[in-house]
Amino acid sequence: MIKINPPSSGTPPTRSIVEQVRDNARAHPDKLAVVCGPVRLTWGAFDAGVNRVANLLLGQGMQHGDRIAILSPNSADYALLFMGILRAGGCVTPLSTMASSAALERMLRDCEARAIFVAEQYLGLVEGFLSDLDITRYAMDFDDPRFVPMQAALQSADTTDPMVPIGLKDAFNLIYSSGTTGTPKGIIHDHWMRAAQMDRVTPNGYDDNARTLISTPLYSNTTIVSFIPTLFGGSTVHLMGKFDAAAYLQIVENERITHTMLVPVQYKRIMDVPDFDRFDLSSMRVKFSTSAPLRADVKADVLARFPGKLIEYYGLTEGGGVTVLVADEHPDKLHTVGKLGPGNDIRLIDLEGREVAQGQVGEICGRGPTMMAGYFGREDLTRDYIWLNESGEVYFRSGDMGRFDEDGFLILSDRKKDMIISGGLNIFADDLELVLLADPDVTDAAVIGIPSDAWGETPYGLVVLRQGTDRSLGEICTAANEKLGKSQRLSGLEARDALPRSSIGKILKRELRAPFWADAPH
Repeated sequence: MIKINPPSSGTPPTRSIVEQVRDNARAHPDKLAVVCGPVRLTWGAFDAGVNRVANLLLGQGMQHGDRIAILSPNSADYALLFMGILRAGGCVTPLSTMASSAALERMLRDCEARAIFVAEQYLGLVEGFLSDLDITRYAMDFDDPRFVPMQAALQSADTTDPMVPIGLKDAFNLIYSSGTTGTPKGIIHDHWMRAAQMDRVTPNGYDDNARTLISTPLYSNTTIVSFIPTLFGGSTVHLMGKFDAAAYLQIVENERITHTMLVPVQYKRIMDVPDFDRFDLSSMRVKFSTSAPLRADVKADVLARFPGKLIEYYGLTEGGGVTVLVADEHPDKLHTVGKLGPGNDIRLIDLEGREVAQGQVGEICGRGPTMMAGYFGREDLTRDYIWLNESGEVYFRSGDMGRFDEDGFLILSDRKKDMIISGGLNIFADDLELVLLADPDVTDAAVIGIPSDAWGETPYGLVVLRQGTDRSLGEICTAANEKLGKSQRLSGLEARDALPRSSIGKILKRELRAPFWADAPH
């Protein structure tokens, strides 16, 4: 068994999130806890609903540590299920609504989920194989004889707190990676890891009557690291079932939102809303960004026009090293993802696993107070993910490339797997993408390596053009190459209506590369 043993930062956690949420409900039962559309749950109602979920699962024979899956858009019911599973001593297993049916089946078989809660919107993804699994099926918002009707079952469940003991080393959640082949990796976080993250609650103001607007899906760690602190702080979570930039701004104004977690593509869409300046956003205190680097020009626009602090986190779902950029305090470092968070350490290594010199690019390996327990049932994968320093301490390999500047700010270069090796030279795609994105006629861009007889692979750009431009792709490509070094030059450009992205806004480069490499020799 691999011992991760994360370092402690400050005071180690002693209380679980389950205990704190229980106390918050007792302290202010009439305060709002969760809002989603027309549904507004007070802490008292939320607590009763959480107890119903817990007692329903326990009554159905759920054992401590059982994995309970959810496949649903964001909703108040999702929030109840999330906390109810934890209160019953279960492990929340939120499934990606972007995954294929085949991938979802692999996830459910891999984790041996005891039960699954399904929203009608995503029934088609799982109904073809659920009957082959030994799993209890709950219908969240539809009638189907193959499923237990959730609402009716909850109505008959007890609202008394079952008071199940929770250990800090018990599994909290199992989050699957978005792999498209084989079995996606299941990332286990325990209650200790999640409780350790709560050291951010007071510094970030989540316990000061925060009203946090969440518009990314609850199956994403990006969302969970804002959802849980808000509940831990006894404040109010506002959930959007589906993101829409104009609707988001209207909610901020109407509900006097104070906190939010967004991913870069959402910031861009929000700032591009034509009548952005008509919305009253003065209530906003802190805006967070994570999941992918937020472009420096977008950060600058946010700082100029969107009230409140802007804080960018760089980290991994697995945990490890975290950097923090308080953008409004460091306007000259917007091209970076900040400095090391408290108690965190990052080392940069070369292909042989040796640390690189200061200022050189290397693979980012991180260690910090919040680290996963491991990949579920896959000690081999966990071991492959680890790098050990000279003292034998565990660091997680990120697969990201980067370097530290002279002030200790981390500058990301690229994903290791996205690095293009052309003629034996390493080319970082994001360097080329930044040049393309600086062109006024390019609104989105991705650079990938495609097969080349002469060079092995060569950089190739895929761009979304500004509507109404009369410039040719050749002209745009030439302009970009004039700004690039000789070894970096693009071999060509191709226009797309849109670039494929994950639900949290990351460009899916594997989808872009696949057709180019399908017939290439291996």
